[in-house]
Amino acid sequence: MGRKYNQQGYQAEDRDRERERGRDRSKQQQPRRSMDGPRSPRMPGFQEVMRCAMCGELIHASTDIIADSQCPKCKADLRSCKHCRSFDTGAQFECTQPITARVMAKDKRTDCSYFEPRTSVERETKTPVSVSTPSPSSTKDARSAFDDLFR
Repeated sequence: MGRKYNQQGYQAEDRDRERERGRDRSKQQQPRRSMDGPRSPRMPGFQEVMRCAMCGELIHASTDIIADSQCPKCKADLRSCKHCRSFDTGAQFECTQPITARVMAKDKRTDCSYFEPRTSVERETKTPVSVSTPSPSSTKDARSAFDDLFR
């Protein structure tokens, strides 16, 4: 959009300011970017775990559940209906598998052939031990290296 009066001197200061602003914008530097690409955020990983139905204790899914397995915290039987993937309170006999008789004690040991441990995928919230706790020898090495800088 042009001005009504384009003569020299009429609102010349305003035009000069606008031109300088345009030049300043073009001179602004773009932020420098790494040639390696953007850094990946430190996202926690995921792990497949099993939790005790009685106390909520974390049991790694890699643990084999045998007939006499128990929770390390509350000593509840792990091979029971409550810990099974097929356990559903809304299904007939509270099981999604075609069983013929109801199992009365859902928290007691069972020898059901349909048993599969109920697992869930959870986000890892703890850092690995090797990263969070340095060994004493590496601490001494780091201190000695730091002290060597000032000798």
